[in-house]
Amino acid sequence: MKTYTKQQLALRNGQDKPEIWVAYHGEIYDVSDSRLWKNGKHYEHWAGQDLTDELPDAPHTAEVFRKFKIIGLLTE
Repeated sequence: MKTYTKQQLALRNGQDKPEIWVAYHGEIYDVSDSRLWKNGKHYEHWAGQDLTDELPDAPHTAEVFRKFKIIGLLTE
C-alpha cells in the first residue's frame, strides 16, 4: 500500500487538490464522495489531517471509517 507524509496528506484538504482525505490510526481514508465532507470540512474538523486525537470528541465511533476506502498509510 502506498505511503504518504503528513505534508502530502495536508494537500488533500479539498482546497489545494480535488481529493478529500483524512487519516485515522495511520490509515488514510478518501472521504471525497461524502456529502458530510463537502469543501473539506466536517463540523469543526478539517480534511488533510490526522483525526486520531479528535475522534473521542465526535458523536460517532471509529466504525464510521468503514464506509470509506483506505487509500494509503500515513508515515511519520
